[in-house]
Amino acid sequence: MEHLIELKDIYKIYHMGEETVHALDGISLTIDQGEFVAIVGQSGSGKSTAMNIIGCLDVPTSGSYHLGGVDVSTMDDDQQAEIRNKMLGFIFQQYNLIPKLNVQENVELPLLYAGISAEERHQRALHSLERVGLSDKTRNLPSQLSGGQQQRVSIARALAGNPSVILADEPTGALDSRTGREVLAFLQKLNSEGDTVVLITHDNSIAVKAKRIVRLQDGKIIYDGDAQDPQAVVQPEEAGEAASDDGFAAFVGEGAAE
Repeated sequence: MEHLIELKDIYKIYHMGEETVHALDGISLTIDQGEFVAIVGQSGSGKSTAMNIIGCLDVPTSGSYHLGGVDVSTMDDDQQAEIRNKMLGFIFQQYNLIPKLNVQENVELPLLYAGISAEERHQRALHSLERVGLSDKTRNLPSQLSGGQQQRVSIARALAGNPSVILADEPTGALDSRTGREVLAFLQKLNSEGDTVVLITHDNSIAVKAKRIVRLQDGKIIYDGDAQDPQAVVQPEEAGEAASDDGFAAFVGEGAAE
């Protein structure tokens, strides 16, 4: 079976003076079409490096990365940009909306750069905005929207390119908890409709909204499995503290304390 995402024995090594840092230390990971996976870890765990490689924003020092069956680990910058624009939709902590453009124009902007005709741009943008419940806000400027609505515009922008993978990097980081839950609910809804979602976060309470958790520590995968398994959010040295469901619930409630 061909996996949508396949990382095999990936190392990312930085040389900082006399020090050698293994940001990723030989990780292997597969993600299939239709999954909702959270890659979680503390600062310095390697999750941002993993996101950059999965997002074709960086290349590994060694190992292979196949996206949709294509080996992207040896591509040059232009080739990576092409496959990135074709197969990946990005959602970031900051919405990255252009203040002077209205909602529809913001959603259409990547399609304009991709050379898509005006008629198709309009159709795709409207369809994407309908999916996130903002079809009545097409003419609004970003400043006229709440933070949650702005993040939903950025989700619509990602969807408009018909990506194979939605890559969400700390998508609730700039939102209050209630609005953050709403954005996560949208990602869950998109996944239920068949979209593949990869969520990058440091927060256990966010990660458990996915169906599968991949936990990184010191550049290695220390857990890969069901998000509802008590071990999913527990560091190895803490395993004894979360043996019961009550312990698991309490730990998840402290997700932001990492």
